[in-house]
Amino acid sequence: MKSALRISALGAFVFLFILAPQLASAQHHPVTIQHWQIHYISEQGSLDMPSPARENWQDADIYDPKTTLPKGSRGVWIRLELPPTSDWVNPGLLADRLYAQDISVYLGDQLLLESTRAFAFDLNKLILPVAPIPEQADLYVRLLVTGERAGLVGGLRIDDFNELSERFISRDIPDVLLGTGIAFLGLVMLICTGYLHRRQRSTWISLCLIALTTGMLMIFYSPLPYIYFKEYGRLLSYLFDASMFVLFPSLIYYIDQMFEGQFRFFTKFRHFQMGYSALCLVALLVYAVTDGRFFGPYYLISNRIFGFLILFQLVLVLSLSIIHALRGNKNAITLSIGMFLLAILGTADMVIYYLSERTYTLFLWKFGVVGLMVTLVIILARRISADYGMLVNYSKKLELYNHRLERTEKLKIISDLAASVAHEVRNPLQVTRGFLQLLSGKSDGKNKPFFDMATNELDRAAAIITDFLTFAKPEMEAVSLLNLSEELRKIETMMNPLAAMHGTVLVFSSQPDLYFHGNSSKLKQAFINVIKNSLEATGTNGKIEVTAFSEKEDIVVRVKDNGEGMEEEQIAKLGVPFFSTKAKGTGLGLMVTFRIIEVMKGSIEFRSVKQQGTEAIIRFPMAAAVKERDSLNGAGA
Repeated sequence: MKSALRISALGAFVFLFILAPQLASAQHHPVTIQHWQIHYISEQGSLDMPSPARENWQDADIYDPKTTLPKGSRGVWIRLELPPTSDWVNPGLLADRLYAQDISVYLGDQLLLESTRAFAFDLNKLILPVAPIPEQADLYVRLLVTGERAGLVGGLRIDDFNELSERFISRDIPDVLLGTGIAFLGLVMLICTGYLHRRQRSTWISLCLIALTTGMLMIFYSPLPYIYFKEYGRLLSYLFDASMFVLFPSLIYYIDQMFEGQFRFFTKFRHFQMGYSALCLVALLVYAVTDGRFFGPYYLISNRIFGFLILFQLVLVLSLSIIHALRGNKNAITLSIGMFLLAILGTADMVIYYLSERTYTLFLWKFGVVGLMVTLVIILARRISADYGMLVNYSKKLELYNHRLERTEKLKIISDLAASVAHEVRNPLQVTRGFLQLLSGKSDGKNKPFFDMATNELDRAAAIITDFLTFAKPEMEAVSLLNLSEELRKIETMMNPLAAMHGTVLVFSSQPDLYFHGNSSKLKQAFINVIKNSLEATGTNGKIEVTAFSEKEDIVVRVKDNGEGMEEEQIAKLGVPFFSTKAKGTGLGLMVTFRIIEVMKGSIEFRSVKQQGTEAIIRFPMAAAVKERDSLNGAGA
């Protein structure tokens, strides 16, 4: 029995202290007043409550709130029929959106609320508790402004005060949080500006200003900061205007940089936009210093004219984004998508704003800004990736240039040595060879093999000396216009027997009419050296493909074999004096090949994979390109 009583008492406690308040607050659904009457207050007229019996009250509702003031008006009286509120334990009123600086609320003749602002920001909210009343009563709201609009938008909501308080905050807090996050991101980016290269700072700073001012606009466009920090309201309104005057010039500057100044009209408009924004900042300063004395001129400059400039800018950006995206650049396409989204939503916002006689609350642009921020982050990530790739590529090129510089220095030393020594050594070799042939003819047959061996070695030494002379002085005896197809046919005829001896198939294919300037004999020497190296690298059943074709202004010859291939370290040393992959090689043949191709204004590159083969890529400038380069060199001299 005692336990049953305890359970009953506990149940009553739960009902009274937990369930009962919820039932009390939920016993009646929220009521929204959608119709009311308005009476405009003239600049010279009295602020006293007008008589309800007067006929100059006008009907208004949520669809036609009549917030645009007639000329010569400074505010409006609003009369609403307040339904009975006794069904709620703690009733309250909520107006999610008002255009007003000064607000006075009366229930009959009783003043319920009076709020004033010393700054010109007219976007406002209203919440206040009311006493439970059993019968319908008249509610009067007086709204005073210094601008051109005043009134109630969206109706008046009646509900439990606690529920209304939560709604009062929750409707605008996401904008404040989003704006704070974007502004903080822009501030952090701005702090990091000092770590960037000087050429990157202008674009980066404009992007930082876009993020920072966009966040500030989102924060200060919400009425919450002006309600909770009313003493700083004037400063907040100035920051809102200043953010708008900085955002759009920064945005158009950033876009012009992304377009790389390709559109001259857009660049000129950017200069005009930046100049007009500077004028707006000066007007804001004058307006602030004079304590709002010149509100009319400032409103014309900063709202009406600047608003149409923004609309024109967004339409222009939208058009150029489409043009730029059609050109195929990936970063441009990404940027164009973000700008397209921002321009579409921003344009829609501005059009609806002016068509609704400035009663529309701009909110679509926030989604456009978020989309633009996402695309800018994507572009930033792509640029970081591209910069890393360029860094790796430049590092490889630097290593290659250092290698070439080292090789050039070595070649110069050997060239000087070869030029001074070759002539001095060649004559004694010829004399010695002559005496050996003479002695060989007078000796018996038993010693003849030794004389022949000595003669052969002298011939090999003479060939090395010849290579030295060719390397030291590779100048062409006679430069003429060569047809590469014909030259390759001659080389094919010369090399086919040697290839057959090695059991290798030699395949030539050439595009016709490949003309360039060079020396026929030197060209044969260079190609024979390359093909001989391929023959020695391939075993039986080997295959060498020689392909010639044109590529832009160059003639390209590819010599590809399926031999044993080389390591990357070996490829890097090709052309280095005295380096050879052959046991008895001197490396002079490839050195001479490099020099001949270099003198003929060509280039040679090797690619190889171990156990798969090697490919030599030789390039020569075509005859027309050679003439053009010579003329340019002559003009430069």
